[in-house]
Parts: sequence; C-alpha cells; structure tokens
Amino acid sequence: MNLPFFQDLPIPKLASAFGNTSATYKFYWLLSIIEMVEEGQLEPSKRALFARMIGNSWYTVNYFRVSFGKQDLIQQAVHSLAEWEGLAIDIKKDLLINILEVSTLKSTQQTLQHFNKNVPHWFLSPWFRKNKEGNDVAYRKHIYASSQKYENKCLYALYDNHIVINPIWTDYLRSNAKVLKDFIYWNLTLFLQVRNPNVPDIANKLIRPPLRSSLHNQRKNYWDNVFKELGTVHCIFTGKTLTISQYALDHFVPHAFVSHDLIWNLVPIDIHFNSTKSDKLPIMEMHFDSFFKLQKIAFEIMRRHSPRSKLIEEYLSIFPDLNDMQGFDYTRYKESIQPLVTIAHNNGFGYLPIDRQ
Repeated sequence: MNLPFFQDLPIPKLASAFGNTSATYKFYWLLSIIEMVEEGQLEPSKRALFARMIGNSWYTVNYFRVSFGKQDLIQQAVHSLAEWEGLAIDIKKDLLINILEVSTLKSTQQTLQHFNKNVPHWFLSPWFRKNKEGNDVAYRKHIYASSQKYENKCLYALYDNHIVINPIWTDYLRSNAKVLKDFIYWNLTLFLQVRNPNVPDIANKLIRPPLRSSLHNQRKNYWDNVFKELGTVHCIFTGKTLTISQYALDHFVPHAFVSHDLIWNLVPIDIHFNSTKSDKLPIMEMHFDSFFKLQKIAFEIMRRHSPRSKLIEEYLSIFPDLNDMQGFDYTRYKESIQPLVTIAHNNGFGYLPIDRQ
C-alpha cells in the first residue's frame, strides 16, 4: 500500500516510519497524531497523545485479546491502567482518554510518561539518521534540536511536553487522513498477524465496531425452526429446558475470538446463564458432545425444512461435502473447534468454571 504523493514533501520518509518496528508504539503514535490534527489540534500535548495510544489499542487488547508481544509496553499499560483506574472493558474511547489525561494517580502518570523515553523521537528517525558513533542520549538531543527547526521537512517539532505539527504537513495530514489511517492499520495488521499466526480476522480486531451484529436472522430463520419441530431443547451448559420464547443464542467459541456469527458456532442456551457467561470458553470434554449432537439434529431439521437456506451453506467451511448426513462428521467438527478453543485460551480467554455447569 502506497501513500499519496505530495509535491515537496518527503513522503517516503513518512512511509518508512514503520520500518524495523519491534512494538506497536509507532502505529498508535501516528494514529493519535492524525486524529488530533483532524480535530484541529496542531500542538497536542504528549500526554494527550499517549492517552490516545492507549485508547486506540484498548479494545484490541481487552476484548479481542490480541497479543502485541511480551515486550510491548502498550499491552502491559492497558492491563495495568484498567486495574488502577477501575475501567471497564467496554468504556467509551473518549471517556477513557479524558480519564487518562486528567488522572492524578502517580502510577497512571508514570505509565503514560514512560512512552516519552523513545516513541516521539524514534518515530522521526527516518528524517534524522543516527550517527554510528553517537549514543542514544546524544541522538535524542539531536532530534529534538533539529526538529524544532523543522530540518529535513520533518513531520513535527519536539518539545518537553508537547509537539508542534510542521505547517507544511498540515494540509496533507488533513486531506489524506483516511488513507493514512488505512495505511497504519494495514501495517499494524501485518505486524500483529506475525505475532498471532493462528488468530482469525486480525484486521477486524483493531477497531471497536460501533454495534455488534444482531443474531436475529440466525434465530428466526434457523433455530426457531428447530424449536418448532422439537418443541424444546436442553441447554448444553446448564441442562435447563429451553423453549422458542425462552432461549438466548450464543457463540460456542466466543465472538471476541472468532469475530464472526457463522451458524456452526451458534447454539441456544439458557438466558440467565448467558447473562453471566461473558466470553468464557467451553470445556471441550464437558460440552462438545452435547453441542455436536444438537448441531447435527438442527442441521437435519433445517435440511428438510429449508434445504436452500444460506445459513446451511455456512457449514461448508467445516464440511466440504454435505450431500448426505455422513458428511456431518463428529471428528472433523471437533478437530475444527478444538484448536480455536486452545488458541483462544493461550491468548488469555478463560474457561467456564466447572461449578457453574
């Protein structure tokens, strides 16, 4: 992906800012700068930018549990700040940023300030190459001094507590904000996919969706038909009897991990259990057999009731051949689900407590 050309601006230097990147800092730093320029803030404080770095990464870390790597301080900061400030996972971004900007907690202030050690000046390294004989302290001082004179047409000037956007870059950042954000997210996706090779749909886990998709279609046009034929089914987690008017439709492997609503991962469960289940993982030894049995029965009913249903076709991602029920294979289904559960657990998703079954 290439950035738009702009006469007399060193666009290749901006494009190379993500070279030799070992953490997510630069991605979230530039994203925060662009957002503030869009809001007309051309001399943002560093603390405001650091708070936005946390805000922009909050949902990816807390909800989707994407790993940034063990050495990435943003991921560590998100977890620590959530605990210290008592912040909910689903807190609104603007409120989160405001809390972090004005917090009087020393631990919060120190955590945000820690990013000042490297992020602001290292981002400008494409404009100011380091002398092989120079040390890091001298290099940092050199970048600060040179950026304040906008040498090499650098993106911004660095000061102790704030930055100032170079006026020659302002129009470019504003007019190309969407393309620049896409460029950031594209590079961030590549960076995170390497560190999460088995995690699905990384690209859609970088931004909090405005609304979760409704499961109305899957309920009305699939599972309600199952209930109409069976009358009742039993919750695979609690054993309680479910009726067409009293059930919740939930993801067997949490949505926060799979990031889709495909029918082969949806199952009717007890409403009250669903309200407390959160994004906990099923225990395969306890829950998969019941899940598979119910899924197979539902598939048989739907194939008779609506053989051309688009929802039935969603099973093809697991079973390439569903011309007969022999294709709905127990082992193949389990071998498709088990790795998802294992990887999700390795990424920080917890299992359902046994005493809640």
